[in-house]
Amino acid sequence: MAKSEAAAEAAPETVGQAVIPLVNSLQDIIARLDGDAAAGLELPQVAAIGGQSSGKSSVLEALVGRDFLPRGPDICTRRPLVLQLVRHSAPEEWGEFLHAPGRRFHDFEQIKREIQLETDKEAGDNKGVSEKQIRLKIFSPNVLDITLVDLPGITRVPVGDQPSDIESRIRTMIMQYIKHPSCIILAVSPANADLANSDALQLARLADPDGSRTIGVITKLDIMDRGTDARNFLLGNVIPLKLGYVGVVNRSQEDINFNRSVKDALGFEEKFFSTLPAYHGLAHCCGVPQLAKKLNMILLKHITNMLPGLKTRINAQLVAVAKEHAAYGDTVESTAGQGVKLLNILRKYCEAFSSMVEGKNRVSTDKLSGGARIHYIFQSIFVKSLEEVDPCKSITDEDIRTTIQNYGGPKGAMFLPEVPFEILVRKQIGRLLDPSLQCAQFIYDELIKISHGCLTSELQKFPILKKRMGEVVSSFLRDGLRPAETMITHIIEMEDGTIIGSDIQLTAERGQKSRAVFARDATRKATSEQASTADTDAGTNLTGGSQMGNSQVGGSSSIKLPSIIQLKEPPITLKPSETEQDATEVAIVKLLIKSYYDIVRKSIEDAIPKAVMHFLVNHTKRDLHNFLIRKLYRENLLNELMRETDEVLIRRQRIQETLEVLEQAHRTLEEFPLEAEKIEKGYDLAEHATGLPKIHGLSEDGPNGILTSSSNRYGAHQASHIVI
Repeated sequence: MAKSEAAAEAAPETVGQAVIPLVNSLQDIIARLDGDAAAGLELPQVAAIGGQSSGKSSVLEALVGRDFLPRGPDICTRRPLVLQLVRHSAPEEWGEFLHAPGRRFHDFEQIKREIQLETDKEAGDNKGVSEKQIRLKIFSPNVLDITLVDLPGITRVPVGDQPSDIESRIRTMIMQYIKHPSCIILAVSPANADLANSDALQLARLADPDGSRTIGVITKLDIMDRGTDARNFLLGNVIPLKLGYVGVVNRSQEDINFNRSVKDALGFEEKFFSTLPAYHGLAHCCGVPQLAKKLNMILLKHITNMLPGLKTRINAQLVAVAKEHAAYGDTVESTAGQGVKLLNILRKYCEAFSSMVEGKNRVSTDKLSGGARIHYIFQSIFVKSLEEVDPCKSITDEDIRTTIQNYGGPKGAMFLPEVPFEILVRKQIGRLLDPSLQCAQFIYDELIKISHGCLTSELQKFPILKKRMGEVVSSFLRDGLRPAETMITHIIEMEDGTIIGSDIQLTAERGQKSRAVFARDATRKATSEQASTADTDAGTNLTGGSQMGNSQVGGSSSIKLPSIIQLKEPPITLKPSETEQDATEVAIVKLLIKSYYDIVRKSIEDAIPKAVMHFLVNHTKRDLHNFLIRKLYRENLLNELMRETDEVLIRRQRIQETLEVLEQAHRTLEEFPLEAEKIEKGYDLAEHATGLPKIHGLSEDGPNGILTSSSNRYGAHQASHIVI
């Protein structure tokens, strides 16, 4: 027994000397972060879960060896208690709360009262429950380095101020801890209840389906029905767990009422397991000391496996937070500093604007943006729309005939005149003005969108500056739109007012060729009709001549016959009659209009985008920066423009605090590798025959692995130097 005790005394001096305290330090550091900032930085820890009155609190007190948790008939743990056990060589024991830095609690009854006060402060004094943690660190020579989270017990019936959905709330709170792969689950279940219905094991199975990170603790083995035992449970024959089970004996309520110490309870537990044959050969999974050793070793190995990934996550978050902190910058109060900051913002804004227009910014892969949209408007909307227009669609054949005959006057026109063609083609050229102006408006709207997307994160801190810049940029773009629209109007008027002779000649040559084709077809048709008429007249003469011929032969030419032709009054509105020549001329005019319209359209498609780019886009890239400086860089405006919102000030403070916490965590981790090498040399990570890790130098007490017993439950016997 002395040899095993010496080993138990020596081994804990090296066990967890660096790794577990390292995580304890990180927990204290990261606990200063709010929920969002701490997301993704879940540290390795052990979470104790169980139903109400499952004996969970008694297990934790047994691990510490002191009575320090609030007790009562109803729910006792109403806030998560993060319990850090720190082994040290000094004989004294004390506790420290994170919310009371620098204050040591040597009286464990005082620790119990402090936990109760902090619980009532946050959750009320009538059984309410809160998610806010209480962090307690206990220093003792009689503990192993372990970090546990004592979570509220699962309850089904609300009492006091508890809401009707208290069970679901507590289950949700528990899942928030145990769902993370970094969490070892300590599932506490009483032996006097059906293990298959254990609340703790059911929740553990939801978070850890394969049971790879769950340790089962079976309590109250001493009050099982006579003739029954928990051997099959402890061996994992009922509900297997890869980390196995540990059976413990709790203090009874009578023990608590009579203030019997935890050490006395450990002595009774030792006697219980040594005297019952059912538990012979199970020393490795019986008793609180074995639970402490197992938790220490499992947590050590788990932390060692998790640290590389944790270090990577902390470094990544540190980089992201440092970048955000740099974006917020420092608070500037001097006028000179505000002026410099404003000039930097204006410069960056204009550079970002130009980059977006030129396509040099971060390229989007899912949609067009910036200058690509401007090009799309020019080519796929403006040009394509003009190409789809039929210039003769709005002109009827009757309109063309009317125009030609009106120009011919009383004499008519022997040849196709130019003036009617010019009248008709100018009408079509004038139709190009509206789409050209609309194109300029589209580009203006696009530039407004680009301006809204520039430097959004930087300007978010200065809402007044952002608003004023929006107004100034909009005014500048409107000032650029007006000359662009004027130039577009002039371009259309130039095309409409001056019909280029060379273009007309080219178009006329096309028309003459077409006219020759039409004339050739008409001549062939007329010749065919004349031949048909001659044949008809010859047939008539062969039958006795015409009626007029007969009358002249038999009558006198001096006799006047009354007129049989009566003219009709011309109508108020005259419409031209259609002849074959008219049809030919209409077809030729249509061809000329289409040909000349295509020439003008191509000129417009080239000139309008150039005008818009010059007066609107390039003008903005070239002169916006100077315009912003003239309008905004004024000493009397600096305080107002550079005023930050309260939200920004609060956010900067939080980012600053988060950055400090992450830097401290980073420094703490950077110090770890040298210590880790020492830890690896101080531990034997070989596994026990049960599949559990075994601490080097710790052997099972007593012959055949059976714990030694004491003569009676309480009284003169004390737990003989049991190290937890």
